[in-house]
Amino acid sequence: MVPGRKLPEDPLAFIRGCILGRRLLWTYHVNMRLAGRHITRDEILAAAERYELVESYPDDKYLPSYLVADVQENGAFHVLFAVDVDADHVTVVRAYRPHPDEWAPDMKTRRTQS
Repeated sequence: MVPGRKLPEDPLAFIRGCILGRRLLWTYHVNMRLAGRHITRDEILAAAERYELVESYPDDKYLPSYLVADVQENGAFHVLFAVDVDADHVTVVRAYRPHPDEWAPDMKTRRTQS
C-alpha cells in the first residue's frame, strides 16, 4: 500500500454514503463514454444500494479505487470508483457493460486468460 494513503474501513459503505450524499465527481472520460455504453448517470446513482465489490485497487495511481458491479436480470454494469477518504468523496472513473468473453456468467468474476 502507498504510505500515508487512507483506505475506507468499508469501501462499499463509503461509496454508497458518498453517492447518497451526492459527494461525487465524474471524470471527463466517464462523461464522454456513458452514452456510447448505454449507461446513464441515473442508473449509476440508483444502483448504489445494490453494488457488490468486484475488485480492489488500493495502490491505484492517484487514489485507491474499487470496481463494483450492479447485476440485474436485464443486464449488468461495472463502475470504477476512486475514493478520497480525506476529502470525503468518490470519483466515478469508468463505467461499462462487462463482456461475457472476459467475465464469468455472474459478471463479477474475471475469466482466466488461456
